[in-house]
Amino acid sequence: MKVLISGGGTGGHIYPALALIRHLEKEHEAEFLYVGTEKGLEASIVPKAGIKFKSVHITGFRRKLSAENVKTVLRFLKAVKTARKYIEEFKPDIVIGTGGYVCGPVVYAASKAGVPTIIHEQNSVPGLTNKFLARYVDKIAVSFNEAENYFPKEKVVFTGNPRASEAAETKGSGGALKAVGLSNELPTVLIVGGSRGARPINEAVMSAFPSWDGQDFQVVYVTGEVHYEEIAADLKEKETEKLKAVPYIDDMPSLLKEVNLVVARAGATTLAELTALGLPSILVPSPYVTNNHQFKNAKALVDKGAAVLIEENSLNAESLTQAIQQGLTAENEQLMKKKALEAGVPESAALLTKEIKKLLN
Repeated sequence: MKVLISGGGTGGHIYPALALIRHLEKEHEAEFLYVGTEKGLEASIVPKAGIKFKSVHITGFRRKLSAENVKTVLRFLKAVKTARKYIEEFKPDIVIGTGGYVCGPVVYAASKAGVPTIIHEQNSVPGLTNKFLARYVDKIAVSFNEAENYFPKEKVVFTGNPRASEAAETKGSGGALKAVGLSNELPTVLIVGGSRGARPINEAVMSAFPSWDGQDFQVVYVTGEVHYEEIAADLKEKETEKLKAVPYIDDMPSLLKEVNLVVARAGATTLAELTALGLPSILVPSPYVTNNHQFKNAKALVDKGAAVLIEENSLNAESLTQAIQQGLTAENEQLMKKKALEAGVPESAALLTKEIKKLLN
């Protein structure tokens, strides 16, 4: 089986694709080609994962009328031509788009060439690219039931996010907390704002953590590489045995298996991991994303009782500390854990693979 996958721009589009590839590799003899942009994160992440990578040059549409959009249309047409060439050379049995504007020309070219196509929508509100591709593809896999309303019903199938399967299957070393210098004996809160960090979360933590030293919990604080040096300097004489700051965690699923509560943004991949593992969470959605989709992602979990929501304009030392204290009470922790597990789809990669097989047959 030959599989061409396209998606990029953010880890939220790339990591589900990689999780699906790894699942397919376990079950089938398969050859993969990943098509992304030359400047996106995928250009470094995908080759490091040992997957064949090619690129097209494409940029996203601006939401306001702009002369730049005319250039984007021309780039799209050129990218379609390039993608058609890759398809003719690779001869894929199926083409899968996992989001980001790069998959627009690639999946469109595959559809026009008569190759079976699937797009995977991670968020509760689809982006422009997947909305555009919906009319051309054979199948649309969604991670949130709320996304179904944006697509033709006859094409939609609920699969969840393949990253959930990877998180659920991670055995963990049992030493993730010790590796960052914390104990296995105390309730642990993981605070993370994504690979680049989130300044409002960082500011709230920096204001709050002096009062945490006397609390009966400990904190792993993932600052993001952009903010780490500045924060490490501030923490140099203040950091305690109960709070450890790190710039980045390579093996996040292993660490997630050892914590009790997570404070994070509400990106689709993060929520897939949290629900697969049944982790209670305090979600601080980014208000700077398209269609405010992180708020809607978070609301889907909050409405199920699996998480607590703090909007960014309400985030401060007091609101964060109060939410952590309440989230770590035995009753709230057990309830959110139960509801998170109910919302999770740890079999997601298998469900998506099933849809691939249907199309191939």
